[in-house]
Amino acid sequence: MKRIDMLVVGGGAAGMLAAVAAREAARKRQIPDKDFSIVILERNALPGAKIRISGGGRCNVTHAAEPDELLARGFLNRSEQRFLRHALHTFRSDDLLALLDRQGVRCEARPDGKVFPVAGFSASDVVHALERMTEERAVTMETSCTVGAIERLEDAFAVTAGERTFTAAVLILATGGVSYPSTGSRGDGLLFARRLGHTIVKPSPALAPVLTMEKPSPMLAGVSLRSVALIASAGGKQVGRRGDVLFTHRGFSGPAVLSLSRAVAELFRTEGSCRLFADMFPDLTPDALQETLLLETKRNGAKLVRKFLQHSQGAPPSALIAVIMHQAGVPADVQLSGLARASRLSLLQTLKRFPLGSVKAVPLEEGEVSAGGVSLTEVNPKTMQSRLVPALFFAGELLDYAGEIGGFNLQAAFSVGYLAGRSAAGLRSR
Repeated sequence: MKRIDMLVVGGGAAGMLAAVAAREAARKRQIPDKDFSIVILERNALPGAKIRISGGGRCNVTHAAEPDELLARGFLNRSEQRFLRHALHTFRSDDLLALLDRQGVRCEARPDGKVFPVAGFSASDVVHALERMTEERAVTMETSCTVGAIERLEDAFAVTAGERTFTAAVLILATGGVSYPSTGSRGDGLLFARRLGHTIVKPSPALAPVLTMEKPSPMLAGVSLRSVALIASAGGKQVGRRGDVLFTHRGFSGPAVLSLSRAVAELFRTEGSCRLFADMFPDLTPDALQETLLLETKRNGAKLVRKFLQHSQGAPPSALIAVIMHQAGVPADVQLSGLARASRLSLLQTLKRFPLGSVKAVPLEEGEVSAGGVSLTEVNPKTMQSRLVPALFFAGELLDYAGEIGGFNLQAAFSVGYLAGRSAAGLRSR
């Protein structure tokens, strides 16, 4: 049985930053490395599996914004904002970028605020930088090490992995949620937390595609709607997002869909059904869109309706126009001047509320992150220490929060991990 001062279960973004921050805090207190052992147990052969695949291998590491703005943009749930505020102020996005820059990985912000490594760098370079940080801080990384059980002893934790058992004075759980199980996020940490006495909010999908009962036409697969308003409706309730929507063979994806998927899953769960719609012209009210149509009819009545749609500002993709007209009951060869009032109203209704289909599922395993997890009420947001179990800390996606697409979730993982590690090291100096 190997005795360790601080044990981190999970070698992802949160786990590695927790170890880095713990060592830095210990060294500031002039605690020799040999007197404060830090070990990470990672079930995969390589750490940072989820980072490696993020952004299609490009890695949207963070979002360029001040902490309060980042919270407002990236975390729409007020209770999650309150929980994350201290962590995001303690370890900011520019702190993360400075750490990566010192490892030779330069990043830059795009106009939309998303931050990626510059050309020539990839997600793997971000992971390698984090690995070097742990090595420089004398952190031991045990890979291919799957934890099977955790037991709370009188003054320590007994952690069993295969035939080995580690005892740790301080334990940080950073095992991830349940999305992308192929990366090792299989919900083990939630099971351990429950057995240690914590309440687990049932995991649900977030940043996931939405599958529909009526699969889109194969001819539309890969077609994108640009900057539309996506609307989910069920039981008299309605939620929406603005952004791009991508048609797939099974349903829909794209930024607006991923952002709305958590709310869609909740509507689907509570109401038993849910329908999706797209407003093709979200910047125009129905009256303004009708006025635009009537004005063009007055100016150029001989123009075909489909040509008007093709060349209007914010026009739907050409591949979709025939579908829109068919849905509205408008013939393909009708001119603007030949558009009867009833057909015009039907077309306007279709453009403002184009039916995308009935939701079949929001696949939990395909989400970039998962909501649900360890209840935030049972974790101290100033330290990430359990309010129930002394010397137990949590970090990352196994906590019950989920952010929007755009680098918010990775930044939260880094920030929460940093705070947990720094706080955990503080126990050692007492």
